[in-house]
Amino acid sequence: MKKYLLSGVAVLALPAAAFANCPAISVADMGGVAAGAYPQQYDLAEFQEAAGCTMEFSENPEIAALNSAIKGNGDLAPVADRLPMEPLVVVPYASTGTYGGTLDVLSNATEAGTSDFLSVRHVNLVRYSDDLATIVPNIAKSWSWNDDFTQLTFTLRKGHKWSDGAPFTSADVAFWYNNLMMDTNIFEKPKDYVTVAGEAMTVDTPDDVTVVFNLPAPKPGLLAHFATHFAQGFQPRHFLGQFHPDINGDADSYAQSLGFENGYDAIKAYYGNSDWTDTPSPMLSKPDLVDGLPKATHPTLESHIYVGDTTEGRQLVANPYFHQVDTTGQQLPYIGKQDEVYINDNEVRILKLVNSEVDYKSQSLQLASAPILLENQEKGDYTIYLRPEITMGAFGFNVTHEDPEKRKVFGDVSFREAMSLAINREELNEVGFFGQGEGKQYVGFSPLPDFADPAMTSYMAEFDKDGAMSRLDALGMADTDGDGFRELPNGDKLVLNLNYSTQGIAGQTVELVSQYWADVGIQSSVKEVTPDEYRSAQSSNKLDVSMWRKGQPVAIVLGNNELWVPPFENYFGNRNGMLWAEWVDSDGAAGVEPPADVKQLIEDINAFQSADQSSAEYAELGARMVETMTKNLFFIGTVNAPAPIYQNNKLQNFTEFQTHSYEYYRTYPYRASQWWLTE
Repeated sequence: MKKYLLSGVAVLALPAAAFANCPAISVADMGGVAAGAYPQQYDLAEFQEAAGCTMEFSENPEIAALNSAIKGNGDLAPVADRLPMEPLVVVPYASTGTYGGTLDVLSNATEAGTSDFLSVRHVNLVRYSDDLATIVPNIAKSWSWNDDFTQLTFTLRKGHKWSDGAPFTSADVAFWYNNLMMDTNIFEKPKDYVTVAGEAMTVDTPDDVTVVFNLPAPKPGLLAHFATHFAQGFQPRHFLGQFHPDINGDADSYAQSLGFENGYDAIKAYYGNSDWTDTPSPMLSKPDLVDGLPKATHPTLESHIYVGDTTEGRQLVANPYFHQVDTTGQQLPYIGKQDEVYINDNEVRILKLVNSEVDYKSQSLQLASAPILLENQEKGDYTIYLRPEITMGAFGFNVTHEDPEKRKVFGDVSFREAMSLAINREELNEVGFFGQGEGKQYVGFSPLPDFADPAMTSYMAEFDKDGAMSRLDALGMADTDGDGFRELPNGDKLVLNLNYSTQGIAGQTVELVSQYWADVGIQSSVKEVTPDEYRSAQSSNKLDVSMWRKGQPVAIVLGNNELWVPPFENYFGNRNGMLWAEWVDSDGAAGVEPPADVKQLIEDINAFQSADQSSAEYAELGARMVETMTKNLFFIGTVNAPAPIYQNNKLQNFTEFQTHSYEYYRTYPYRASQWWLTE
């Protein structure tokens, strides 16, 4: 039995299969141990005091073999030397786990429909606990705000290491902000969440474990951003920095020696020119260079790291330097391997779930698939949870369409009112959602905050076929050729191309809405496309109508303004007004100038994010934002309904999610690092 040192204290390392001498408590049975400062977790010293024990550390018996699959990693030091001096102690939901197995998951395709899998391994400075109300430490050990929310200070964990064993320090946070997010060679324009009303923050690093974000104006929602967003507030300076010309004067020549065009080309290969953490690594984008590269993918702080990457799927192994342990001292994660397979066909995905070939699935599962999944639960030995959705399917008419006649009609709010009134949401709920949902208008926030007028959720959401037809008549949209469908006011044929992806909206919803619009004389053609095809057309302003799930809790809006500024969401969501966005991004030099209401929304969201949340100003701004968004019908709401979450019964320490949602980053609040498999 080996003896390890942690924080200068000698502790014994038990064999991997044995439990350490701290108690194997769980959320289900705390064994009399008092709860810590935050739910379901402790810092090491806090737990040892609460439990009256000295923790001994053990590891996955296969960790050396798993580590050998990580290109560029050396031999492993003892587990106590790989953990931070203050590891995060995680209380399992039901039981202390055992090591081993492979987590099998499905995704739609690279960068499309992969957030399920990303959220399983994800980490950030902080996270929401599973109550979706309490923010708790994760990568950061602690944080504090100054009195007016203009300075956010994080304290990191001493001795924390990247997946290759290099020290993780405050310099990695500063590198992420200064050299990646604010570098116009990587991001042409800074993201909203790294600015305050468009103004840059600054980052101070007084020592290796202290990071200070200095904000030009209050933005209390910045903390919630770090708790929910896929973009992690750190990147490995020791690795990516060697390709950055501001860090390494020889960055270009070094990158060229590896086959890249220059240093920035290497950064984009490893990190991408997107903050989405699923950018293909050189294993996929430059397979011929893998053997000559120092690493196949850049180091991570996540629970698992990529070791295989093809067009069919990806494979990951446990991060041997992961910063979490269970209450008995076993280093997490319990599950050593993860295997992701790409299946774009929804019917094939459902068949694989029914056949129990998958361990967990949430993203892209719609309520329409619930009957077949529920019917086969017992035979397939899996469990289906129907959980509330934060978002709902919404339709957005392209108000900056490249066709000037369509733009004129789509940009008229009376047309959008007509198309909303034409939708029979009560029938849509019964037929498309088995009566489990509620017809609503899109109001920007979900759920509706206290400061908003409840009447907004039903604004133009009642079924009124006559009202819809009278509005279309008033616009001069008549059936001039006798085919039963209206033409544009200038006589041009109008057929709405309704391209959709099942990842974003249920096909049955699109089909029914198409029929409702046909009933008032608007012809359309429905076509299912892949998520990548849909997003490409949307980004290039080629869609007649956008359609995807949409909505956000106020806590997230406080940190990210993207639902309120054209194009009203990021690349992965429901976007509209692409040429308005171009005008905003170019300060009026290009694109189409948005109307006064849109300009007011931009002003209001910036003021809203900085306002005192107990003030009348905050409530007034929020209420006006809801009214402006709703009455303009930039997006037309449908039905808010639950959706299925799939758990293979061999997957242990799984808990029922509060929501079926992307908004709190799917699995992230539910601590997938403590999942384990029975076989």
